[in-house]
Amino acid sequence: MTETDAKPAHFIHAEIDADLAAGRYDHVHTRFPPEPNGYLHIGHAKAICIVFSTAAKYGGQCNLRMDDTNPLAEEQEYIDAIVDDIRWLGFEWANLCHASDYFDQLYAWAVALIEAGCAYVDDQTAEQIRETRGTLTEPGTPSPFRDRPAEESLDLLARMKAGEFPDGSRVLRAKIDMASPNMVMRDPVMYRILHETHPRTANAWCIYPMYDWAHGQSDWIEGITHSLCSLEFKNNRELYEWFIDRIAETAGPPPGVPHKTRQIEFARGNITYMITSKRKLLRLIHEGYVTGWDDPRMPTLRGMRRRGYTPAAIRRFWLEAGVAKRVNNIEFAKLESLLRDDLNKKAQRRMAVLDPLKVVITNYPEDQVEMMDAVNNPEDEADGTRQVPFSRELYIERDDFMEDPPKKFFRLGPGREVRLRSAYWIRCEEFVKDDAGHVVELRCTYDPQTRGGNNPPPDAEGKVRKVKGTLHWVSAAHAVDAEVRLYDHLFTKENPEEGELLDNINADSLTIMTGCKLEPTLTTAHPGDPIQFERLGYFTPDPDGRLDRPVFNRTIPLKDSWAKAQQKQ
Repeated sequence: MTETDAKPAHFIHAEIDADLAAGRYDHVHTRFPPEPNGYLHIGHAKAICIVFSTAAKYGGQCNLRMDDTNPLAEEQEYIDAIVDDIRWLGFEWANLCHASDYFDQLYAWAVALIEAGCAYVDDQTAEQIRETRGTLTEPGTPSPFRDRPAEESLDLLARMKAGEFPDGSRVLRAKIDMASPNMVMRDPVMYRILHETHPRTANAWCIYPMYDWAHGQSDWIEGITHSLCSLEFKNNRELYEWFIDRIAETAGPPPGVPHKTRQIEFARGNITYMITSKRKLLRLIHEGYVTGWDDPRMPTLRGMRRRGYTPAAIRRFWLEAGVAKRVNNIEFAKLESLLRDDLNKKAQRRMAVLDPLKVVITNYPEDQVEMMDAVNNPEDEADGTRQVPFSRELYIERDDFMEDPPKKFFRLGPGREVRLRSAYWIRCEEFVKDDAGHVVELRCTYDPQTRGGNNPPPDAEGKVRKVKGTLHWVSAAHAVDAEVRLYDHLFTKENPEEGELLDNINADSLTIMTGCKLEPTLTTAHPGDPIQFERLGYFTPDPDGRLDRPVFNRTIPLKDSWAKAQQKQ
């Protein structure tokens, strides 16, 4: 990807440069370690871009590792989705790994720590452990089992592993410092009992390692040089290094891994009008505000992909957002701007009428059909042209006509003339209303000398006719009926969590339009194909569509109308 080569240096790269210059490492190996308990979102995309592009910058490797240590929440569905979404985003890993690959090694190291007096089995309940952990200003209270003999803890751990005890009855804890100012270091839990089926190891295990115990050691086993993670793990770095140091002292490093992994933290990026909390996103799903994880209004990569976002725009967004040590808030409009720029270069142009008004060209032959050449993409000459049918009866957008248009309305009105894109100039001669007084049909004439939308020749006196308006259209006889879904922000506030989340839901985040008319070439489009409906915005087919009844999602309007609407409020 070209973005990788253009990526500016930041503090992570500066620290890696220093590590390489000092000889601490002779190569760079990073990893992305998601827990497969849900779908990736736009926030994950930042971490993905950082770890993969950093490895690429130094000619190194990046692993994808599933942090599959909690069988209560993890499913194969999520594993498959993570793999697919990262590839869609444009990245490929050196090795696909799983924390569960290392369960045997982690258990052996746990045994070594018990033997060295660095861990013990605790019979307290989770609630009792919480109550004795202390506070930020008060030390914790040591467990009554903290000085349990190593032989007894080894026996109990083996029996825990054998399935002898029920869930929650015992845990294995590291023996560190119950008075540490860093509460993470107050005898953290290493293993808990869970009689649950694991998506990869099935029922081979009934004790599972906690994140802090599995994470750093998995990095070490894989030979990761730099563990790049978000700031929320800064306090965990002390424990990360403590575990590695104790294992090195008691059991030695993994074979072929001469170095310790170094953890470096970066700030997450918050985007206006979005939330990425899994718990809150689940609430939106369960209470019916969205249809699922892939709803096009969701910040998940699945949802954004379904809506028509491009991987290049997302990568560019995080590239330009930069990497910082402090959390920054980024305007959603920045992402939209980059998306429009990318789609403008890639999207094929097509004509679609969302709110159709019939036009009859009274002086056009009734049975005649002409095929008009239309440019596919004016930004890319190599995209060529397509053939669009033109006939006596057409559809235009309803708001492209006004009975009594103001002076600066350059579309159709009685006696007014406009250009039809790639076709002819037409003049509105009269209009027809129904019994309710609604305009239902326009009767127009066309100028045969303007084929292709070209200017007509001067009249006998040398005067040249001019028009300022160009409209899109669809031949009525060839139009394809479709449903079009118009999406907007899911929340009305830049910070959706200001106040009650559900009070900030945008009631107009989805508008479904039926009876839309599309040019026939759109029946061959596939989900994800970038398409510009001329004069309307960027769209892509939705998987809900059928060949005879396509469904299109609006990715983004041509201009940022939301910001202007908010300013008027």
